[in-house]
Amino acid sequence: MDFDKARELIKAVLSETSKVIVGKRSQLETIVCALFSEGHVLIEGPPGTGKTLTARALARALGGEFGRIQGHPDILPSDITGFHIYQLDGTRRLVRGPIFSHIVFFDELNRTPTRSQAALLEAMEERQVTIDGVTYELRRPFMIIATQIPLPIAQGVYPVIETLRDRFMVSIESEYSTPEEEYEIVVRSDEIAEFNVEPVATPEEAGELIESIPKLVHVSDRVVKYIVDLLTYIRRHEAVDFGPGHRVAIALYRLARVHALLEGRDYAIPDDVKRFMVEAIAHRLWIKPDYEAEGVTARKVVEEALESVVVPKE
Repeated sequence: MDFDKARELIKAVLSETSKVIVGKRSQLETIVCALFSEGHVLIEGPPGTGKTLTARALARALGGEFGRIQGHPDILPSDITGFHIYQLDGTRRLVRGPIFSHIVFFDELNRTPTRSQAALLEAMEERQVTIDGVTYELRRPFMIIATQIPLPIAQGVYPVIETLRDRFMVSIESEYSTPEEEYEIVVRSDEIAEFNVEPVATPEEAGELIESIPKLVHVSDRVVKYIVDLLTYIRRHEAVDFGPGHRVAIALYRLARVHALLEGRDYAIPDDVKRFMVEAIAHRLWIKPDYEAEGVTARKVVEEALESVVVPKE
């Protein structure tokens, strides 16, 4: 796939998804960039802010299959991955779970026990699942968009385990719309309910684009070093108890490439990295309790790194 076709495909997916989402352009852009970086997205926010609609619209724009998982305390790993039915003649048949979809929407992840949360780890990292000792590959593209209810208002929730949080390429907040946007949502509610999102791509085209991006967009050594310098600053920060791993560096590298392509450049610049710093890192930081009591947050540490680390020049 050539550069122009790749850029037009990303723009078309973003534009078509935006047809039923009022505002939230930055969030949609982040989700689309994560999709073509082969990453997953964690969304935190109150109910009724368009999270499910966003995931459905993205799946439709891709021409892909949409799967939905509702988190609750009784959910089992087999409800996510699927299971085998054994026949009298000794053969078995796979009943596929929703994880076999292109876009998997996992609602209220933090209402799910840790045993079932762990069922996502292999899928998110290796894009495969193992059921009764048999390994099955997942589709491409494959993305999990999970939501969690904010802790101040959530009741009876489980913490999202650290290793699972680290598998989400980005974490974004889904807040209430502005009064002007809410007015438009109400006026357009009948139109939005019709869900007139049309496929502008196929899963095969999306997969071809993902494979083409490393050849289409160059990331210079100075930009890679900038990523490493930022992460090193954060890991060594006195307020950080547990910092981001190497998976974050790769995530920022890939996100920067896709963003550069979306912006019409065949090379990444430091601004492409800055664009995703908070969303890619804040959910992976654990602040020391005494600093947290003083009001230090993960976002503030990331923002301090952006201000303190020297931006490389040509």
